[in-house]
Amino acid sequence: MKFELTVNGVRQSSEAPADISLLHFLRDNLRMTGTKEGCNVGECGACSVLLDGKLVNSCLVLAAQANGREVITIEGIHAPDGGPNDLQQAFIEYGAVQCGYCTPGMVLAGEALLNSNPKPTRLEIREAIAGNLCRCTGYQQIVDAIEAAAIHRQEAGHD
Repeated sequence: MKFELTVNGVRQSSEAPADISLLHFLRDNLRMTGTKEGCNVGECGACSVLLDGKLVNSCLVLAAQANGREVITIEGIHAPDGGPNDLQQAFIEYGAVQCGYCTPGMVLAGEALLNSNPKPTRLEIREAIAGNLCRCTGYQQIVDAIEAAAIHRQEAGHD
């Protein structure tokens, strides 16, 4: 089956089996390996991407469901100069990046939250990342980083 979708602002087209997950389509067909395969049953959030702006577990979405739609992966999150954006920089500064396996999904969960709620409370941040598991940080640094990015964006007038 031929799939055509916009990934990180670029129109992509590739042949793949009709039953391929979006996760495997991104990793195997488009070579976008920033999206991680964790549990493959929608429990860990390592495979999180934005599908038409909504956070989804790409292991639970068929590529066919994304056909003709817009997908943002971790490769599509960056500053204008190609370096880390403010949220990614906050993850670095607050020690929210340790082993790094959960980081792409956590960053996308943070972006999804900040796009829909530019002034989240700490509780709202915790709820927004609840579908993403981290074995290293204990979550405090991740919450701190998302909160810092929210404050930075508010001060910069991005709200």
